[in-house]
Formats: sequence, C-alpha cells, structure tokens
Amino acid sequence: MNNNGVGSWLHRRRQKSGLNAALISGDRTLSYSQLADRTDRLANALQDRGVAKGDRVAYLGENHPSFVETFIACGLLGAIFVPLNTRLAAPELQFQLQDSGAKLLVNAATLEAVASSSVEATAVTHRLVLPDGGTEGSAAQPPSAVERYDEVLQAAAAAHPDVAVTLDDGAMILYTSGTTGKPKGALLTHGNITWNCFNTVVDMDLNRNDVALMISPLFHVASLDMGLLPVLLKGATVVLEAKFDPGRVLELIRLHKVTTLNGVPTTFQMLCDHPGWSTADLTSLDKLTCGGSAIPRRVLDAYEERGIGFTSCYGMTETAPGVTMLPVSRSKDKAGSAGLPHFFTDVRIADSLGGPLPAGQVGEIQISGPNVIKEYWNQPDASAESYADGWFRSGDMGYRDEEGFLFVSDRIKDMIISGGENIYPAEVEAAIAELSAVASVAVIGVKDSKWGEVPRAIITLREGASLTEEQLRAHLDGRLARYKIPKSVMFIKEMPRTASGKIRKVDLRKQFAS
Repeated sequence: MNNNGVGSWLHRRRQKSGLNAALISGDRTLSYSQLADRTDRLANALQDRGVAKGDRVAYLGENHPSFVETFIACGLLGAIFVPLNTRLAAPELQFQLQDSGAKLLVNAATLEAVASSSVEATAVTHRLVLPDGGTEGSAAQPPSAVERYDEVLQAAAAAHPDVAVTLDDGAMILYTSGTTGKPKGALLTHGNITWNCFNTVVDMDLNRNDVALMISPLFHVASLDMGLLPVLLKGATVVLEAKFDPGRVLELIRLHKVTTLNGVPTTFQMLCDHPGWSTADLTSLDKLTCGGSAIPRRVLDAYEERGIGFTSCYGMTETAPGVTMLPVSRSKDKAGSAGLPHFFTDVRIADSLGGPLPAGQVGEIQISGPNVIKEYWNQPDASAESYADGWFRSGDMGYRDEEGFLFVSDRIKDMIISGGENIYPAEVEAAIAELSAVASVAVIGVKDSKWGEVPRAIITLREGASLTEEQLRAHLDGRLARYKIPKSVMFIKEMPRTASGKIRKVDLRKQFAS
C-alpha cells in the first residue's frame, strides 16, 4: 500500500497505541484500534456508494466521533473532506455543496431539515444521517433513500482499503468565513495538513500523555488542524465536546485531567468569568493556545494567577492554519506579538510593490512553507492573485521587530485612513479591552466630511458592568494619539460572530457605519 495521507496515521497508531483512548465523547470512549476499525468500515461503505479518489464528501454536524471517522475515511480513499459550518443557512450550505461538487453528505439528525433542503440542485446522491444528538441507536428511521450512519457502518466490510494517496493529493476543502462576498474553498492537501501538524507537535511539545479538550467546532481549521489532528498524530487523547459551556468545561478539565485547551479570547474570558473559576481544579492544564485576536491583559492576569500561561497563535485557513506562535516564556516581554514563525514556515513583510521591508516597518504579511495551500477550489484567478513570487499574500498588515517577532496591525481592508493617517483598529481595540467593564470590542471606520473616515467603537459590556463614552475617552487619552481615539461609541448586547468566534465586522459596518 502506498497511502501517505493523513488517513494512514491512525493505522500506524493502532500498531503502537492500539488500546489507548483516542476519542472521548460523553460517556463513550474509542481506542485507537476501535477508531481504526470504524474508519476502515466507513471507507468501504463510502466506496460501495461510489466515492472514489478525488470525490468530495461533506459533513454537517457538531463535534462527534463521526466527524473524525468521516475525515479519516476520506483520507484512506483519497477523497476530499468538506466540513460544513452548522450555523449556516440552507442557501449558504447549498452554495458550498454546489461549489465543491460533493456527492455524499453525512449529517446529524438534528440538522436533517436544513440538510435535506441544502442538497437540492447539488451533486449529492447519497446521505448518511447520524442518530439524534450523535448517540447511536436513538434516531427515528430517516426518509427513504437516506441511510442511517450506524447501520451502514455495521454492515460494511472491515478490510483496510488499499488506495494510493500522496502528500500532493487534496485532503480537505475548507471554506473561508465569507465575511465579504461568497466564501472561497481553500484546498488543503495531505501535505499541507501533515506539515502543519509537524509544526504544532514541535512548537507545542505535544506528547502521548496529553489530553486535549476540543471546545471549538471541528469544522473550523484551528480546532481541527491545530487541536485534534496533532494530538492523534502523537497517539494522545482527544475529548470532544459538542457545545461550549464554561461550567461544563471546568468540570471536564477536572474529570479527564485535561492538559491542552485551544480557543479564542472570548472562550477563555468566559471561563475565568464563571463563578466556579476560583475553585476549579486546573492543575492538569499546561498548554493553552489562543488564536483569532489578542488576549486582553486582564484575561492573561486571571490565568497567570492560577499558574497557567498562554501560547498565542496567528494563522489562517490557507496556511492550514499555523503561521506563527508566541511561546509562554515570551508572553510578557513580547506582549501583543503573534510570535515567531513555526518551525517549517517562513514569514516576510512586503511593501505595496512586493519588496521586503526591514524590521519595524508595517507592510503586508506574506507566508511561505509546505503548510500553505497552492490553490482555491475552482478559482484560478483568485489563486493567482493570492501569491507574489511564491509567497502567499495574507491580506494582513504587520511588522517584525529586531528579533523577528511578528506584530499584526490589522487586515488591509479594516485599516482606517483618517486625515491621511493610518489607524489600525486592532491597536485601538487592545487599548479599550484593558477596561474591566468591556466584554468585547470592535472598531470600524465611518465616513466623515472633514477627515474622510473616523473610528467608531462598538462595545459589549460584561454583565453588571457600566461604562460611559466619557470614561472610555478618559481611559484612552494619553494612551493613543488623539486621531486614533473613537469619535463615537455604540453599546450593544451581543457581537455578531463567525463560527470560530471572530467578530463579523462586515455586519457591524452594515449596521453602524452610517
């Protein structure tokens, strides 16, 4: 057999770590041997239903062992896995199914209504429906011509599929968040995913005794490629949680002796704000990884008081996703930095003409390495526009200091130009987030007859907290140049967010930019 894809990892792990717990989901535990057997069966079942190398298989459901099984089964066949965001509406899901050309969909019974309407006018010919709540045996019989996942698995052959898969073959299509226009499908190869996992294992110092709790959706690239897959590569244990509940997370950390936790600033803030935080048993935690945006100082302090440090990350779907990582040891003296490039990844800062910039100068962040995608699915023009001399153009602005540490200023499209001065919203947001009353903040540009654009702050407050516009300006006065201080402030109850927890600024602009 010449299968060098991600699907082959599990079977090598079965030989070395067969009886070790691979996945824990609720009261259910799957060993590496059991998981390998189930993925063999699922791969054979998919093959029997016409799935061949290069075909696309979509998945619509929350974190559950079947997500992992479907991904690995696709890898064994050389098929391409397409994870779908459970928060999308039927027309959005239909677009991704049409664009990817998926021929089979695995979906949760709880999402049956949206799944059945989403497959209309698509290439999907088969559907496998998971039982309600992801618990085998509890679902009612699905509609005719739609099969039950657990029954299909039980009836399938147990032989290990023999399909040649290389690192250059496509493994997964992940759709960008779609915060502007139609989302693009980033085609990640087996090599992209493998090298990203190597980067994570090396820079996070993962070992087979780690227990990783997955609290973010696996259809998000950071959760899948930075959280789950590197842990499976090392033969360690993953605890899958379908929904994020801070109180339950604190209990799961104690119950399973969790060592590794990935998330975004919002999730970590909700944990330390929970009433059970001060008495929770967190002694097992030693690897906390945060991405998406900078961590507020008060959140860092809350964890530091419990003896826990953060590793901050910067990345994107197109880099599978790791680009840089800030180690815990430098979290204080390099506060605000996204860290150093991963072991097998390179970063440069380029000017508007594509030339490299020296330390301290802001330009576009560009990335090169075996974890970077080569193309978007069926979008040759977008693929060509995304590269400059072999470097992937991130669309983010930033600079590197004299030691090579990366500092992300903002998205190019988010930058505010006020009276000829560049304002990076991330810098203003970080200063506002220092206030203990602030739960989350986003800064956008609004039109101004005199200055062209001026900054406006959109803020949600912590429960029971209060803050006035005057108090906010007093806090920022002296911390920021006057032109960077928001000229107006809007207080709202809840921020619009993507599935990964990032604030959807495009929605805020539509509502508050006038």
